[in-house]
Amino acid sequence: MNAEELLTKYAGGERNFQGVELGGAAFYRANLSGVNFSGANLVGANFGGANLSGASLSKATLIGANLSAATLIEADLTDADLIGANLSGAKLSGAKLKARFNGANFSAANLSNA
Repeated sequence: MNAEELLTKYAGGERNFQGVELGGAAFYRANLSGVNFSGANLVGANFGGANLSGASLSKATLIGANLSAATLIEADLTDADLIGANLSGAKLSGAKLKARFNGANFSAANLSNA
């Protein structure tokens, strides 16, 4: 599956993409609220400006991913791997953030109640 196929399935109402392999995929400014990416390989994926409100990213691998200006309100990032990820300007209010963040960029991110 590639990013375009996933977005088509999402538009059709599918939300469960648990364990998908989408390293380097482009989801720039995509609406993926409520998506389930648990255990997914999203290394280097571009979620810049995307809406991931209420998304499940638990145990997802997001090493080096771009999540700048993304909306991750109430998202579940439990045990996610965000080493070197860019979360600058991301909205993470209410998110579950028990994850690996070594070298991650949180400049200007909203972490209220996270």
